[in-house]
Amino acid sequence: MAFDKKLLDILACPVCKGKLLHQNKQSQLICKFDRLVYPIRENIPVLLESEAKQVSSDEMEQLLKNG
Repeated sequence: MAFDKKLLDILACPVCKGKLLHQNKQSQLICKFDRLVYPIRENIPVLLESEAKQVSSDEMEQLLKNG
């Protein structure tokens, strides 16, 4: 079972409540406003700030470019 992209319509960043971008290859959700990357484990998004990875502006640019 794959991650249900319909969830993206209702999911939001727990920090800023902004829209999340899905990266299928890396199995993660990205908040470009806070520069946070949330993991998806076993097709379940882990939307906990403590589990998110903070990335630099350059890393975020690369993530979005490699989408």
